[in-house]
Amino acid sequence: MNHGSDQDTARIVPREQTQAILDARAVAVARFRPEAEYTIADRLEERSLRFAGRPFLLYAGLVLTYEEVNARANQVAHAAHGLGLKSGEVCALAMENRPDLFILWFGLAKLGVTVTLLNTQIRGRQLQHALAEAGARAVIAGEECLAGFAGLEGNLPLWLWPDPEKPATPEHRALAVLELAPLVAAAPRDNSPRAWRAGIRSESPAVLVFTSGTTGLPKAAIYSHMRWLLTGDAMEVGWRVTSDDVFYCFLPLYHGAAANAVGSTALHCGAAIFIRRRFSAREFWSDVRSHGITVCQYVGEICRYLLNQAPSPQDKQHSLRCISGTGMVAELWQRWVERFGSMDIVETWGATEANCSLMNLDNRIGSCGRVPFWEKTNLRLVRYDSSNDCHPRDAEGRYVLCQPGEAGEVIGMIYEEAAATRFEGYTSKEATQKKILRNVFREGDAWWRSGDLLRCDEEGYCWFVDRIGDTFRWKSENVSTMEVAAALADFPALEFVTIYGVAVPGQEGRCGMAALVLRAGMDFDAAAFYALTEQRLPRYAAPQFLRLCAQADMTSTYKLRKVDLQAQGYDPARCGDPLYVRDEAGRSYLPLSAETLAQTGFAAFA
Repeated sequence: MNHGSDQDTARIVPREQTQAILDARAVAVARFRPEAEYTIADRLEERSLRFAGRPFLLYAGLVLTYEEVNARANQVAHAAHGLGLKSGEVCALAMENRPDLFILWFGLAKLGVTVTLLNTQIRGRQLQHALAEAGARAVIAGEECLAGFAGLEGNLPLWLWPDPEKPATPEHRALAVLELAPLVAAAPRDNSPRAWRAGIRSESPAVLVFTSGTTGLPKAAIYSHMRWLLTGDAMEVGWRVTSDDVFYCFLPLYHGAAANAVGSTALHCGAAIFIRRRFSAREFWSDVRSHGITVCQYVGEICRYLLNQAPSPQDKQHSLRCISGTGMVAELWQRWVERFGSMDIVETWGATEANCSLMNLDNRIGSCGRVPFWEKTNLRLVRYDSSNDCHPRDAEGRYVLCQPGEAGEVIGMIYEEAAATRFEGYTSKEATQKKILRNVFREGDAWWRSGDLLRCDEEGYCWFVDRIGDTFRWKSENVSTMEVAAALADFPALEFVTIYGVAVPGQEGRCGMAALVLRAGMDFDAAAFYALTEQRLPRYAAPQFLRLCAQADMTSTYKLRKVDLQAQGYDPARCGDPLYVRDEAGRSYLPLSAETLAQTGFAAFA
C-alpha cells in the first residue's frame, strides 16, 4: 500500500499494482468450498492450538487468550446442548459489546446453531418482528438488554446472561426463565463433540445480521460459515494483518462490519481485539496508546468527532497504522492525515448481504474503492433513472453500463459456484427475490442489486453518491423513511408526517428531516417530540431537522412534493415554514438559526 505521505489526489497508482492485491485476495477466498464441512468452530479450535497463549479478547483490564476463549466457548456449547439446542436451530443474542458476546456466539457455533445478532437499540414491534423473522428457538439476553424485552408477546425462552456493569432491575430480571451463566460455569471446558454439529457445511447459515434494506421492517441477512471465514481471509490481505496486530472494536457487534470483518480477520490471523462498549472520543487515543492498537474501523462521523477534539502534542504519537470503514469524505481525510500522521486509510463500499465489494487500497482521497480491470470483477455500475425509478435499457432490452463520471446503481453478478459471489439473501425468500435482477445483460443471468449509487472515473476509482429512493444513509446506517414515519405517526398533536433525507454540507449521505403538519389548534411540544424519537427510534434514525408545514399536499403529487422538500432542505430562505434542529444536549428541538446550527454542530444549508 501507499501511505499517508503519498496521499495526493493527483497521484495515480498503476492499475496492475492495485490488481495484484485484489488478485491475492481472490486467491485467499477461492480456497473455500460450499460443500466442505469446515465451520467457524473448526477455525476456532485450530487457532486455539496454534495461538494458544496469545491474547485474543481484551476488555477493561481483562485479557483472554485464544485457548481460554475456546475453552469458555466449549462450556457454552455443553450447557446449551443440555438445554436442548440442536444443530440447525436459531438462537438470538442481545448483548452490548463485551467478550461474552463472542464466547456465546462461538459456543453456539460449536453446536451448529445459527446465531441471530439483535440490534440492542430496538424494542417493541421491531424486536418482535426480528425474532419472528429469524425463527429464533431461544434468546440469550445480556442483563443490560433485558428492559427491551418487556411487553413482548409469545413464550420464546429468554435466558439471562449477567452484566456486573449494568445490573437490571428485579422486574426485568424476572422476564428471564433461567440464568445461563451458572450452567456454563459448571460445564466441561474440553472441545464439544463434533457430532453435535454433524451435517453443518461451509454453506450453512452461521450468523443472521439485520439490515434495514431499502424499505419496510429490518430483514435478516444470512451469513454462512464460509462467508464469515472468507471475510477474514480477504481482509488479511487488504489490511495486511499479522498476529502482532491489535484491533479496536467499538462499533456495535450486532452490525456486520464489526462482528464479521473484525472478528473473522483477528481469528484468522491470531490477532487481538480490544473491545469497548461504545465509542468514546475522549478515550479513543488513550485506548490506542495503552493497548497498542494498530487497526481500527470507522464511520465518517466518528472521525469528525475525533477531529473536533482539542489538539494535543501527542496527536501523532500512537500505534495506529490502518483505519478502514465508510464515510471518510475528502475534507475529513486530509485533515485526519495532517493531524494524526501517515497511515493507511482503507475506505470501503459494501453491504451486509452483498456479493461484491470495493476497497480503496491506494489511499486515493475520497474514493471508496477501485476496479482496475472490470473483467476481473463481478461488480458493475448500471444506469438508473431516479425520476422514474427504473433502469434504462438499450435497443435489445438490456441494462446499460455507466460511463466514467456517470452515477449508476451497483449490481453484482450472482455466481453460485464461487463462495464470494453467491447471494445468500435473507430468511425471507420474498425479500431475497426482490433483490435479484434477471436478464440484465443476457438471457438467464442474475444480479444482486445494491440500492446504492456510485460513479467511477477513467482510472476505475469509485465514489459513493447516495442511496436510491426513500431510504437514505446517515452515519453509515441505512434509514427507512417508512419505518421512521410509522414510529412517529401517533404523536398526539400530529396530523401528518413526511420523512426524507437532506444533504448536509461536508458530510456523506443524508440526514433525516421531518415535515410535520399539526392538527388544527394544536401547539408543537418540541421536548415531547424528542422524547418520542428517543423511545421509538435508534439515534441515527431520528430526524435531525423538523419543518412545521401549514398544510400537506399528499395526493397525486406526493412524490413530487417530497422531492421539493428534499431540495429545500433546512434552508430558511427557501422553506417559508418554522424550522427546528435536534438538540441532543437539551433533549429537545430548537428553533433553527445560525446560532442553534452552530450549537448543535451543523453547517448552514448550502
